[in-house]
Amino acid sequence: MKKVFLLIFLSIAFTGISQEANDSKFWDKVRFGGSFGVGFGNNTSNVAIFPSSIYEFNETFAMGVNLGYQYAKRNDVKSNVFSSGLLGLVNPIYEIQLSAEYEQLFVNSSFGDFRESYNYPALYFGAAYQISNNFVIGLRYDVLYNTNESIYASALSPIVRIFF
Repeated sequence: MKKVFLLIFLSIAFTGISQEANDSKFWDKVRFGGSFGVGFGNNTSNVAIFPSSIYEFNETFAMGVNLGYQYAKRNDVKSNVFSSGLLGLVNPIYEIQLSAEYEQLFVNSSFGDFRESYNYPALYFGAAYQISNNFVIGLRYDVLYNTNESIYASALSPIVRIFF
């Protein structure tokens, strides 16, 4: 199931890009980068990296795709999570970046000898402060947060994005 979802996701992304590949102006509006995160709490830790690619339609609006890997530990439970998603960014003014992200997360977790694999969706809405043209920091909230499935201790998580 994971491979099928990833194959469909990448096919759609590359089909959209290949249709515009003949226009050199297309590549002038593509930016690569992503985000990373580190979170710590009561017996909880999380490290994540999300490479991304976005297309800037104009100074206000951009859309893109991301892939991700996260390692999480909550008490004695450890998880490795792979994800793929869609990202939308809106800058109503230069300093403020609003975001919407949909991700499908694929979790492999362990608790002693017990192993479990499952997947779940996440829908994040966020707000960030744009420090420079390439760097933003802020917070996002998962509106689909489920304490039984999520690897996060809270629906609220930090945003750190860098694009070049």
